[in-house]
Amino acid sequence: MYPSYASWVQSHRDLPIRLNQWCNVVRWEFKHPQPFLRTREFLWQEGHSAFANRDEAVEEVERDNKLYFFVEILLKTRMEELRFVLSQVYTILELYHQVYRDLLAIPTVKGRKTEKEKFAGGDFTTTVEGYIGASGRAIQGATSHHLGQNFSKMFDISFEDPEKKTSDKLFAHQNSWGLTTRTIGVVVMVHGDDTGLVLPPRVAQFQVVIVPCGINNKNRDELVAHCKNIASSLSKAGVRVKGDYRMNYSSGWKFNHWELKGVPIRMEIGPRDMKTNQVCIVRRDTMAKATLPVENLDTSIKTLLDTIHDDMYQKALQERDANLAVTTSWDEFCGMLNNKKIIMAPFCGDIPCEECIKKDSARTDMEVDANAPSMGAKSLCIPFEQPGDATKEKCVYPKCGNSAKYYTLFGRSY
Repeated sequence: MYPSYASWVQSHRDLPIRLNQWCNVVRWEFKHPQPFLRTREFLWQEGHSAFANRDEAVEEVERDNKLYFFVEILLKTRMEELRFVLSQVYTILELYHQVYRDLLAIPTVKGRKTEKEKFAGGDFTTTVEGYIGASGRAIQGATSHHLGQNFSKMFDISFEDPEKKTSDKLFAHQNSWGLTTRTIGVVVMVHGDDTGLVLPPRVAQFQVVIVPCGINNKNRDELVAHCKNIASSLSKAGVRVKGDYRMNYSSGWKFNHWELKGVPIRMEIGPRDMKTNQVCIVRRDTMAKATLPVENLDTSIKTLLDTIHDDMYQKALQERDANLAVTTSWDEFCGMLNNKKIIMAPFCGDIPCEECIKKDSARTDMEVDANAPSMGAKSLCIPFEQPGDATKEKCVYPKCGNSAKYYTLFGRSY
């Protein structure tokens, strides 16, 4: 891709460039496969951008790590380059955060990777990190990298100085970002239960499945027609609905089938419901039952779908927050780690120290999961929202002794 960028960019007027592609990736060296989470081949979306100016953009970006300011910057700035820098590095990260929160009902921690964990070819890497309560491990959700000029110099993505301050050519500043099918695995692990999948309504293929109950030879045609009318009404309202009118399976078998597939709402309609002009609905996330009138059913279902999404998010958030700890003590750090927690701890930022933390926090007195990449604590990110002033603390690793620079999120990770 970057050789093409080099041929496309001849002037500053050719910048910025923003391209996105969907492609499959095959890992050359590969161990410990895990379905969806880590596979030899995976599908991902990757974006690449190139623009003319970096310094002022980085200065503006880094003035507020909470990221809620980007709209204000876009309104105030006169620099088109800055508009796209924010759009690529930090706004893309915010978009990934929104994908997890608003579509998948999964909370994430936004932050910046440490020097050890950042993309090797970039200046810095930002990330969203999720938490899997069943295993007590974190998982990287998506990343957005600022590549600086490392690749533009390698591939000669350059242009003449528009201000003529130097006769030397200038090199583009680049970003890249990516999101993979790993998100499917994260959804399965965060929301699934012993019965099967529990799908967030906004990404479920079918949001409602209609199952006619109590069918016999006398009422079959009338009941199925009634179900189809309700399905048509919901579909016109924008609800993704599936009617299960198979006659060779019992109602109970169908219930189990769609629970396994994680459809958010099961709608049961029998002869009595048809007469009373109501339906029985069952939520997949809580298995709670309720009856709803057919009148304004489309509005009621759409409201319920939003409620299910919010409840799923809050449940995942509460579980994450209950297992998100803060400490300055190494002993507490190791104890919390073994209790399936992710930990914010003061950290000096040195790569050798980070390697020691990972090595010395590993437990040798327990059965190690052969599929785990590491049983030691890995740095997940430097959260944008810090729990306190880390510079007042020493690094959490007792053999280090250096002053901390920031609180860093550590945990066992996929």
